[in-house]
Amino acid sequence: MSNISHTGRDISGHPDADEMRARHDRVMSGGRTTAMADAPVFLLGLYCAVSPWVLHFTASQPSLVTHNLVIGIAIAVLALCFTAMPERMTGMSMAIVALGAWLIVSTWVVGQSPDTGVILNNVIVGGLAIVLGAACAGLSMKNSRKT
Repeated sequence: MSNISHTGRDISGHPDADEMRARHDRVMSGGRTTAMADAPVFLLGLYCAVSPWVLHFTASQPSLVTHNLVIGIAIAVLALCFTAMPERMTGMSMAIVALGAWLIVSTWVVGQSPDTGVILNNVIVGGLAIVLGAACAGLSMKNSRKT
């Protein structure tokens, strides 16, 4: 078994030491400001996914049940990806805005004569997705200009 302890070794001679220090400084300096927007987006996605059962429209709108579940999971996964890999997800920030707009329109496209509760739910959740997605996109563009 090899000795993997690095006691007594200095990494200053490593060819990527300067780049690693710079990246560490960037991460630790608090330049990641989209974290405050990622958590609400994640919660919004979870709510969208469970909203058919919360509002009890599983029997009256079966196609919207599957639709809201898939769109909600997609929004939540995007939020998790923004949190885990913010530097790689900058270009995907507008996807939440697009999903929010589709959530609003799809109420009438996918649903079969939805009632007021279903309409209000999808319009409010879609509107919040648009606003929070635009905030994530703006913050990630601001962060990408800094680096």
